[in-house]
Amino acid sequence: MARCRLPRGVQRRSLRACVWVSAEPQGPGADGRVTNPPPRGVPLSLKPPSGFKVDDSDDDGARPLAESLLLAVADLLFCPDFTVQSHKRGGPDTAEDIQSIDSCEYIWEAGVGFAQSPPLNYVHDLNRTELLKLLLTCFSEAMYLPPASDSSVLNPWVAFFCSTENRHALPLFTSLLNVVCAYDPVGYGIPYNHLLFSDYREQLVEHAVQILIVTLEHEGGASASGHALDPSATDDQESVGPDNLFVNYLSRIHREEDFCFILKGLARLLSNPLTQTYLPNSTKKIQFHQELLVLFWKLCDFNKKFLFFVLKSSDVLDILVPILYYLNDARADQSRVGLMHIGVFILLLLSGERNFGVRLNKPYTVRVPMDIPVFTGTHADLLIIVFHKIITSGHQRLQPLFDCLLTIIVNVSPYLKSLSMVAANKLLHLLEAFSTTWFLFSSSQNHHLVFFLLEVFNNIIQYQFDGNCNLVYAIIRKRSVFHQLANLPSDTASIQKALQRKKKSPGGISRTASQEAVSMEGSRPAIPAEPGTLKTSLAATPGIDKLTEKSQVSEDGTMVSVQQKDSPQTPSDHSGAAGASDTESNSGRDNEDVFYTETETETERKRLSSTSSAAGWTPTPDWVLSWKSKLPLQTIMRLLQVLVPQVEKICIDKGLTDESEILKFLQHGTLVGLLPVPHPILIRKYQANAGTATWFRTYMWGVIYLRNVDPPIWYDTDVRLFEIQRV
Repeated sequence: MARCRLPRGVQRRSLRACVWVSAEPQGPGADGRVTNPPPRGVPLSLKPPSGFKVDDSDDDGARPLAESLLLAVADLLFCPDFTVQSHKRGGPDTAEDIQSIDSCEYIWEAGVGFAQSPPLNYVHDLNRTELLKLLLTCFSEAMYLPPASDSSVLNPWVAFFCSTENRHALPLFTSLLNVVCAYDPVGYGIPYNHLLFSDYREQLVEHAVQILIVTLEHEGGASASGHALDPSATDDQESVGPDNLFVNYLSRIHREEDFCFILKGLARLLSNPLTQTYLPNSTKKIQFHQELLVLFWKLCDFNKKFLFFVLKSSDVLDILVPILYYLNDARADQSRVGLMHIGVFILLLLSGERNFGVRLNKPYTVRVPMDIPVFTGTHADLLIIVFHKIITSGHQRLQPLFDCLLTIIVNVSPYLKSLSMVAANKLLHLLEAFSTTWFLFSSSQNHHLVFFLLEVFNNIIQYQFDGNCNLVYAIIRKRSVFHQLANLPSDTASIQKALQRKKKSPGGISRTASQEAVSMEGSRPAIPAEPGTLKTSLAATPGIDKLTEKSQVSEDGTMVSVQQKDSPQTPSDHSGAAGASDTESNSGRDNEDVFYTETETETERKRLSSTSSAAGWTPTPDWVLSWKSKLPLQTIMRLLQVLVPQVEKICIDKGLTDESEILKFLQHGTLVGLLPVPHPILIRKYQANAGTATWFRTYMWGVIYLRNVDPPIWYDTDVRLFEIQRV
């Protein structure tokens, strides 16, 4: 009952203020005035009232109501014979006994910092779940504030619960983390066991991960990341607010066995929908993968040692494959745009580290059923093929992610030893689509995609030429694309002609249609959301220049930060799409004709065109020349200049028509001494910022809102953090 009534209270400003006012008796003070009068017209604040101090005495009557409630819930979460197994035969009989309990002895599950695995008790799990639901409702005050609120402002419920005032903070954090990472929905592997037995642990795990991501969120964004990871930032942390013990504990995990336990647990749960058996629907499918992705993000963001552990072995691929599966499966569903963003953000974070690119060279042998072409290759091939699928057949709202997708490929490209022919053709197809004059001249930002792809090709040619004969062959076959770029027209007449030309995308898409006719066995195509599906709005995300910072790889492998400056490869603030606003607009990219003609109507195309023209931007010859002259074509043109005559000669002399023979020739070829001096490797690493902090808060609470509809405790309340919409 309390959980159902709380949202009605926390949405009201006056009640939010009341629960944080000390409940001391209201009587006349020494000067005759009434002390602690009721708050009348108290301004809304997420922080407890200024000057408020917690009474260190044992008298709970002097505590604000909110604190008393949170401490009571924390006590109940470690109450013997209610939520934990009693260590005494009779159990505690009084409240004093409960207060004296060392809750570190009652951690719910073995794992990080705790070796004993208590016996399962479904009654305890049910009680824990109900208490966690109540906590989640208390923490939901964040939903009643607009997304533009200052990210440094603390949620008082979370701030107090994760402070030293909560003596159960450490055992509760450990319990939540261990319960999540130890959970195995498959159980003992008995087919259809989920149809025969009720699994009370699943609900507990679901709400445990939701409590974790909420409590780890409150410091928000760049400041949180820096404070948790930079020892020199402790002084600044105190000025932001009280320490979040959950963030503190998470950042201090360091034992390899603990990292292994966490990573294996998250990988097992994320891979759950991918589990295939010969009996359909014989294994239980969990639904809280979005919360798991947010938790993984926070682990990597707050604990760099965990991130390095993930990347030092091929175990990172156990996270990569499920993420690519989710991205491919959700690409056509506009209700899952948030899932697409969190998956891409994680891959962007990982791609900033060299080891991630190196791990991608491991052969891909696990055949996860996805509607992508059958291929033989590495995990890098899988990543490129899925990204190509997202760009060419994803929902139109994914266009702001194109820069991120290509940035990920750029970051890993210097380390890719051997791309398959399928992946190589996908990259060339993207370049062909992005380099058409109509597309380039449709937006002030579209040419950046061409720069990214050219950088990919240059990195592979300069640093991994020997093993990439497939890509070299694909470049030779599509050499006309590069020549067209080098001779791109910049006069006014050509620009207008390109803009007026009706682009018919079947000419671009049909070249790959025949290859993609044979998809992986057991796969199903990505489908749009069912009409009426609920979704929540998302905050805008910053442009790629705000989302990343450039680092140059030195000779010893270390990263050296590069001073940010405007360049054709990176959108600048004055280019017409600065800041976060470009992500929710069309960014001028009204080019759905190129990629979405199979589903889009003529009316929709006209609407998009009018939206673009309404932005008031038009291409000019000077604008084209400003970036055309900086296209990094030198390395590729030199490659073509050297190899094309050789390939043509050998084909004529030996009468070669077989592709495999040409590949053999290229495989044993060399360009040593013929190419320009190798350029330094440039990596664009994710950098925390206020924009992504706001996005994560909006996305996280949107997921929690939609996952807790029974009972619909937040329904018909004044939620302001996001909008609830129907597809």
